[in-house]
Amino acid sequence: MTAETLQFQAETDQLLSLMIHSVYSEKDVFLRELISNASDALDKLRLEAYQDKDLDADASDLHIELRPDAEARTLTIADNGIGMSRAEVVDLIGTLAKSGTGELRRKLEAAKQAKEQGASAELIGQFGIGFYSAFMVADRVTLVTRKAGEDTATRWESEGHGTYTVTDLTGEDVPAQHGTTITLHLRAADGDESLHDYASPHVLRTVVRRYSDFIAFPIRLVLPASEAADDAGEDEAAGAEKAGPETLNSMQALWARPKDEVSAEEYADFYRHISHAFDEPLETIAFRAEGTFEYQALLFIPTMPPFDMFYRNTKPGPALYVKRVFIMDHCEALLPPYLRFVAGVVDAQDLSLNVSREILQNDRHLVMIRKRLVKRVLQTVSAMRENEREKYDTFWTAFGAVLKEGLLDDQDNRETLLKASAFESTFSETGTTSLAEYVSRMPEAQDAIYYAAGDSRTRLESSPHLEAFAAKGFEVLLLTDQVDELWTPGAEFDGKRFVSVAKGEADLGDETPDAEGFEPLTEWLATTLDDKVSGVRLTSRLTTSAACLVGGEFDLTPQLEAMYRASGQEVPRTRRTLELNPENDLVQSLRDRVAAAETPADDETLTDAAEILYGTAVLAEGGAVADPAEFAAVLARQLGRSLS
Repeated sequence: MTAETLQFQAETDQLLSLMIHSVYSEKDVFLRELISNASDALDKLRLEAYQDKDLDADASDLHIELRPDAEARTLTIADNGIGMSRAEVVDLIGTLAKSGTGELRRKLEAAKQAKEQGASAELIGQFGIGFYSAFMVADRVTLVTRKAGEDTATRWESEGHGTYTVTDLTGEDVPAQHGTTITLHLRAADGDESLHDYASPHVLRTVVRRYSDFIAFPIRLVLPASEAADDAGEDEAAGAEKAGPETLNSMQALWARPKDEVSAEEYADFYRHISHAFDEPLETIAFRAEGTFEYQALLFIPTMPPFDMFYRNTKPGPALYVKRVFIMDHCEALLPPYLRFVAGVVDAQDLSLNVSREILQNDRHLVMIRKRLVKRVLQTVSAMRENEREKYDTFWTAFGAVLKEGLLDDQDNRETLLKASAFESTFSETGTTSLAEYVSRMPEAQDAIYYAAGDSRTRLESSPHLEAFAAKGFEVLLLTDQVDELWTPGAEFDGKRFVSVAKGEADLGDETPDAEGFEPLTEWLATTLDDKVSGVRLTSRLTTSAACLVGGEFDLTPQLEAMYRASGQEVPRTRRTLELNPENDLVQSLRDRVAAAETPADDETLTDAAEILYGTAVLAEGGAVADPAEFAAVLARQLGRSLS
């Protein structure tokens, strides 16, 4: 038997310190998290035993045991599941190994300073660190695990700060059965009313029935013989005889029960169990498909977005069961990535249990289920928009940017997605508008849906591109999500295409501005700014500003260029057209100055003015000049001339 003492990672050590010394109220969560982990281990063993007939493992009586010992002040949570190898213990238990560790630590610290009740529990669920929640109630944790099929075992022990010890067990020290046993040496309450006596059978019954009643495996309460008689008197409803273990949970699969027999609280508890979240589900979608291919589905739309919703390695999809046999946690074949926030369970009847993930992707039954699930989720979102606007607004704020990804990838449901989407616009100072509402307000002469895309509503509203549209009373959608730059080109709704106010020539019913007398100015500017613009022309798009930059219909916008570069894809810079407002005093003065100059190219004052005109056009739309230092120098020179 060899033991090794290892150091916690710095971030992990700080995180544990915050959790141990926190003052939050939701400490019951530790038991739910440890039971969920045990349930996952049992699921994995059952599947492994089905696929590997030679596996030396007993899957005949899979269960979870809770063993409280009031005299020793301990609580033991044991399962006979898949177990862990030494390497898995160090990887999964010894370190967090998650990119969000630092962020979680900062949020926990901020929540503690603000004394937000329940904040730690919410963050524990969001960041998937359920095992570590044990240190909220224990001053020492011991874990002994033996992996199915192996004849050695591992013991992990820590007091939750500084170091942990990993010991290899051999010979008589190895548990007779595979699985994991976690022993919590419970902390004294010390006046903390939120710290219940978790060695009390009554407390354990209450917590299990509240959070884990639907776990598919029996959760058994096993009491020391010396405590059984006392417990019978403490809770007569549990039964006076304590000769054997007491099963605490009903083990009923919620998705298999009729909807009218399941309470909202039971659905909410189940949602929190499968998603490791602490919010209430915004919507619950439960249905059964019957006929040639039968399956049951129970899906949840959360109230709050998962912390990893935009992480590259996020695993979407509900859990997949076949005839109540667990197959996988996240079946990506069941829901598209743009619905990755949806949690739930799908239980099918006729899928093969030994198929690989690759085959699952092409299974025709899964394709049928996927189409139905997507349809039901989008119907639910649309119904929220029509009938429960406040709830819909909550949904859209949390998940609108993700849902719109479907406008790129899901051509079959694009029209449905457009109808279910909401947008800010120049006609809605607060709240959002639907495309149907936008179209209903369009003037008879308007044949396109106008939009402006950028990183914030404030910047878009101050953009010179909107001036003429606002003056003429045309409504413009204000799109501020990065994905908007990708789906709008080529999109149509109700036969009307989407047109960017920052692309192409503005067709607002105005006559083309008279270019007479401006040709020398536009030609000179095009030459002077040749490395920055593709051309110069007059426009009716502007009412007060001197100039703006306009891209071609199929050009990349500056925001889209920046997004590609941020993802490591280098794209050529697009030169856009500089449009001039012929009614602007500055433009008219430049026209006169250029016309009067014998050789405008040799006039440094005019050259600087051209650079300033271009730079201010970039800044006015919320962009950044390529060389801020050079632009500042040009501006300083011109200011010096005007002051002298």
